[in-house]
Amino acid sequence: MKKTPYLIFLLLIALGCENESNLTFEPLELQGENCKDCPTIEINVPKALDDTAVAKTINRSLEEEMISLLSFGDGEEEITGIQSAMTSFTDSFKELNERFPDETPGWEAKIQGTIVYEDPQMITIEVESYTYTGGAHGYGSTSYLNFDKQSGTELENWELFDDQEGFQKFAETKFRIQEDIPQDENINATGFMFDADVFHLPNNMGYTEDGLQLIYNQYEVASYADGPIVLVLPYNEINLYLKRKVKS
Repeated sequence: MKKTPYLIFLLLIALGCENESNLTFEPLELQGENCKDCPTIEINVPKALDDTAVAKTINRSLEEEMISLLSFGDGEEEITGIQSAMTSFTDSFKELNERFPDETPGWEAKIQGTIVYEDPQMITIEVESYTYTGGAHGYGSTSYLNFDKQSGTELENWELFDDQEGFQKFAETKFRIQEDIPQDENINATGFMFDADVFHLPNNMGYTEDGLQLIYNQYEVASYADGPIVLVLPYNEINLYLKRKVKS
């Protein structure tokens, strides 16, 4: 019984050390111009505050992601930052609205960033976005930004794996089970639209608390009406393929 307080003390120390490895963030909230003939722009993403290489990389990558989502026009205008991108989006709408005032519906752009995973070696930020610039419907997408905290770099998808080929085969098996596609039939047998009828990994994959999440955004392998296709693979099933293992 005398050992119990000591064990609790050690546990608190361990938890404290683990928390110390976490980065510090504050919310970055931005909105577009507030006027009758302005598009709606709402941005809420985390901003890293630490004076470290990975913090600077995170902020730069998030800014680049937001600029990409807001870019609209002929590409001749120089975009120098997020405020510049917001101005470009607004000016593009105003110009179109002036030319076709009765045919231009209100534009909107909403971007939400969330930290969905962090451990001493990795941090992942999920970026959910929705943009509408006319047409039958807007477009929503989810992106994952994975960062190596030790090297201070953003990771490409292939850098997540020790064995990407093996992981892809495993993911295809799990995908077929989830989507009720027979293992011995073509991947598009039930209506999917994989290029050349060959399974491929999605453009966006990210570490989460529940496992590595794979998301095929709308139009990537299915129709808009089908919505995003999500596959979550628990770490205890895929650690052998990952370069950065996660205890489960």
